[in-house]
Amino acid sequence: MPPDSLNKLLDLSGKTAIVTGGAMGIGLGITSRLSEAGANVVIADLNKDAADQASQKLSQKGYKIISLSVDVSREDDVQRMVTETLKSFGGIDILINNAGIYPNILVMNMALEDFNRVIEVNLKSVFLCTKKAAEVMIKQGKGGKIVNITSIDALHPSSAGLAHYDASKHGVWGFTKNIALELAPHKIWVNAIAPGGIATPGVESIQKNMKLPESVDMQKLLEAFMAKIPMKRMGEPDDIGKVALFLASDMSSYITGTQIIVDGGVLLS
Repeated sequence: MPPDSLNKLLDLSGKTAIVTGGAMGIGLGITSRLSEAGANVVIADLNKDAADQASQKLSQKGYKIISLSVDVSREDDVQRMVTETLKSFGGIDILINNAGIYPNILVMNMALEDFNRVIEVNLKSVFLCTKKAAEVMIKQGKGGKIVNITSIDALHPSSAGLAHYDASKHGVWGFTKNIALELAPHKIWVNAIAPGGIATPGVESIQKNMKLPESVDMQKLLEAFMAKIPMKRMGEPDDIGKVALFLASDMSSYITGTQIIVDGGVLLS
């Protein structure tokens, strides 16, 4: 039997994807690529206005998009997300667990609620969304694709102040490998993407609002960070979107339980 054509391998027509945190930054980059490939896409985001705006903009291109306001750390919200997806599109074939937060707080200044909130949004949500979506995929009997967005911080810390974030992303990577074993008999492939420095509105906001000692220059910090990247540039949301499309499509038909690092080579340094 001859191999499928490239167009067919990347064609997601008739498939439905949920992208958590899909309204901005990396999430929007993923949403855009999956939509372009023909998938019905559900943007599930805590920021309803941003989700609605992204949905409207992509719908104008002829893509099939709906937006939902969802707190992925709440089980009832996640169940509603799944129910609304089934109501709108009739199934779930792809889940992208992208929603995440990364407040910079040193452990010595961190309250328990700060730690818990990051774990709830970044790790607990991956458990909740994966469980609810996989239940549907198993019932459908067609297999599926789950992609978890981790971070290079799942492999190596990038800076002090992100201990809670790093713990959550190490957890997502461990969860990815184990659930890949559990879901493989159902032909549900589970993988992860570990982004490095990506130029997003969220990153820009943190850089502007970060409290630094008077002797520390943010511009020099950024220059030092760029110097560590062999490709000499920050990543773009579309750099992650293209890899997510690869993992969501039949291009990755024999890949599960792995993590693709997309960092411009920064871990080499």
